[in-house]
Amino acid sequence: MGRWRPPSPKGSTYITAAGFKRMKDEVTQLWKIERPQVTQVVHEAAKNGDRSENGDYIYGKRRLREIDSRVRFLSKRMEVLTVVDRLPDDRSKVFFGAWVTLEDEDGNEQTYQIVGPDEFDVTKQKLSMDSPLAKAMLGKRLDDEIVLKKPEGEELFYITAIDYKPYDQD
Repeated sequence: MGRWRPPSPKGSTYITAAGFKRMKDEVTQLWKIERPQVTQVVHEAAKNGDRSENGDYIYGKRRLREIDSRVRFLSKRMEVLTVVDRLPDDRSKVFFGAWVTLEDEDGNEQTYQIVGPDEFDVTKQKLSMDSPLAKAMLGKRLDDEIVLKKPEGEELFYITAIDYKPYDQD
């Protein structure tokens, strides 16, 4: 059996202004701060002679490749992203960037912000707009019912709050 895998489906190209700023900050951190430091370590290690057994040289070169790869990925990704930095006109519906509070059938509430696939983090309550739950929420209004289809059955949620915070507060 070969190692070939079909390409994954393309994610959405939307991102919040705060998410885009974090990406730019990461590129700056890697390129302007971390890479020069690692380059200096590799340069010093190269002076020590035998590079085949020099841990600083070997691991430094590996880290440089990782940095370059990450910077290349982020740079290419940032070229195609669309920054959403304004609030929608109709704030009674769920759109990109909304903070949505859901209540399940047991009365438990959870709040999520709908963000782009590059910035989702469920531990920070940021849900990718490409996720099944976010797709089910988009376009819905307050008190609408959401049915999430799961392998083990359907789960029912109700939208109890929709909030749009200004994008500079993220």
